[in-house]
Amino acid sequence: MGRSFSIYLDLIRVSAAFLVYLYHSNQRFLSETELPFSGYGHSAVVVFFVLSGFVIRHVTDTKEMHWPDYAASRIARIFSVTVPAIFLTLICDAIGRAVEPAIYAHSASGQVLARVVLSLLLLNEVWLMSVMSFSNLPFWSICVEFWYYAAFALVVFLPRRKGWVAAALLALGLGPKFILLAPIWCSGVVLYRWRWPRRLGRRSSLALVALSLVGIWQFHAWGIDAWSCEWLKATLGQDRAQYLGFANYVVGDYLLALLVCMNFAGMRNLLAGAGGWLIAVERPVRLLAACTFTLYLLHMPLFLMWSAVLRGNPAQPWYWLTVTGLMLASVVLISRQTEAHRYRLRGWLLALFARRGVMAA
Repeated sequence: MGRSFSIYLDLIRVSAAFLVYLYHSNQRFLSETELPFSGYGHSAVVVFFVLSGFVIRHVTDTKEMHWPDYAASRIARIFSVTVPAIFLTLICDAIGRAVEPAIYAHSASGQVLARVVLSLLLLNEVWLMSVMSFSNLPFWSICVEFWYYAAFALVVFLPRRKGWVAAALLALGLGPKFILLAPIWCSGVVLYRWRWPRRLGRRSSLALVALSLVGIWQFHAWGIDAWSCEWLKATLGQDRAQYLGFANYVVGDYLLALLVCMNFAGMRNLLAGAGGWLIAVERPVRLLAACTFTLYLLHMPLFLMWSAVLRGNPAQPWYWLTVTGLMLASVVLISRQTEAHRYRLRGWLLALFARRGVMAA
């Protein structure tokens, strides 16, 4: 992966995380007017899925070519943020509910032990379950993505036939949501390995990027996400569809994933020889990207808590701006700790593997 394209992907990661925040913070108790670009939240999650598959294939191709390296890095990456996020969500919710309980009308609160245990094990979305991690609505996607890491490891690091059988059994054990959403994540894997898009010339690559941008804009202008959700519900029936949770959007998500792959394929070619302008902003982009996982997993409990504590006037834009500023400041402070623990946890896991006679490269 070229340096410029890597920076571009980090820029996409930062933008997608903030679009998810805009989507969730588009609440009338926080802002009486609808926030611009607040309708792109679910689409941003699709971008994360494609990006995740692409990056995971890259790291297993270049850095984490042995399973101890891969396991230590992935476990450290996920749990260094998810574990603090679970308990910080509990604290934020307790503070916010004590001050302004009405804000939490649509947040889960009961069965605390069960929610904590399922969240720690990342099993919130198994089969017909959809257990919300208290107010932390975005947590659902990590509970899907982590198991794609595991399934991919089985395919890559086990002998081919055993790996595919093990991955299939894991998918069956996890249930229909994981199976339905898997092609979105796998599209990033396929794009990374597919050689044909790399042979496209500059004009073709530019056309691919332009088509992707127009396609994504029209996708939202025509409301394809909402249409696909309603079509699936009508096809399966409301009773069955309700168990799919966010996978109800999967038909439209397939199209959106294709558009995202087109964008990545075109930009990879275009930036291969003309990405100097991105290198000039590499440092700030990398710094922001280092906070995106924490931003994604903690923005909702944080902005709900700050909204409750401040209790401002939603008719004034300063209320949303102040809450957003406090949320971002909190994320930066927390991310410094989560990132530090990430590398400590990775080192500890590698040392554990070494003590047990399993050597990483």
